[in-house]
Amino acid sequence: MASSQQQMEKFVIKTPCSSANIGPGFDVIGLALSMYLELHVTVDRSKTTSDQPLNCRITYEGQGEEDISLDPEVNLITRVALYVLRCNDQRSFPAETHVHIKNPIPLGRGLGSSGAAVVAGVQLGKEVGGLHDLTPERLFDYCLMIERHPDNVGAALFGGFVGTYLKPLTPEETARTEIPLSEVLPAPAGGVDTGVKPPSPPHGIGHHIKFPWAPEIKAVAIIPEFEVPTAKAREVLPAEYPRADVTFNLQRIALLPVALGQSPPDPELINLAMQDKLHQPYRQVLIPGLTKIVESMTPATQPGLLGVCLSGAGPTILALATENFETIAKKIIDEFKSNNIVCRWELLEPAEGTTVARA
Repeated sequence: MASSQQQMEKFVIKTPCSSANIGPGFDVIGLALSMYLELHVTVDRSKTTSDQPLNCRITYEGQGEEDISLDPEVNLITRVALYVLRCNDQRSFPAETHVHIKNPIPLGRGLGSSGAAVVAGVQLGKEVGGLHDLTPERLFDYCLMIERHPDNVGAALFGGFVGTYLKPLTPEETARTEIPLSEVLPAPAGGVDTGVKPPSPPHGIGHHIKFPWAPEIKAVAIIPEFEVPTAKAREVLPAEYPRADVTFNLQRIALLPVALGQSPPDPELINLAMQDKLHQPYRQVLIPGLTKIVESMTPATQPGLLGVCLSGAGPTILALATENFETIAKKIIDEFKSNNIVCRWELLEPAEGTTVARA
């Protein structure tokens, strides 16, 4: 007979937040950063039944506590885990599963909160389901069925500074209601339990490559106290772009990964390489002060600064720098303050990808 310790399985999943785009790399570039979503999971294997819905009890602490559902059929993390389980012929969590979520990542601020939730959920499904044959690359396929933007989920899963691309899927591959969708995609949210096995993701939906990152470079995240939903931030973008603007971004995205990997960093080159014409100019209507911040903050005016960009869809501003972090943060916070916007700031570093630690 198994001991009570063997029957009580405990592990912690840690998934980093992430910043997407880094200026010109719209929907392509992602950077994992050192603020972590944690799932503290306990599975009591001695139980054969549970009075919890889908055998899973959720508890939560952290950002957005009042808005987070504790229903495993509604919560994004557990809905994603259920998708992975059901693709592998497991209809619910093992009896009895407790998932305690610790989330310091602010919601709707451009720091990849939904991407982290999707990645952590996929990893949760693998761990509780004993699906040890699912490699990180295969988990990426599951993530990309749910969140169709690979920059955040690629960074959160693999860690570091990553470039990603996505293979187009057919309407038939994405149409099933059993596939949950994260908040970046239009309603309905998906993940409906029809009792039918969901289709397993196609293989090789997305690919990633890790770029080098100069060890001197840190990320100053200035986080305003308001949200910009990703769907709303995408609505303000045009359906078509002038050729000159596309060329402008292509020139800079060709420089950016090399520039950020060079040690010592070249401030003028990085500042040039972080310019953008495809998303930041259009999102200024949602983020007062954005244009002035991006245009006025340069290495010439701020010692230690390398470049400034919108983090993901915003409203968080990411300033890459080698020193004078507090001074740089204060300058951006003061600009937001002139628009009656309160902010806080965090000093972050590139982070490793999602990890699992067993007790």
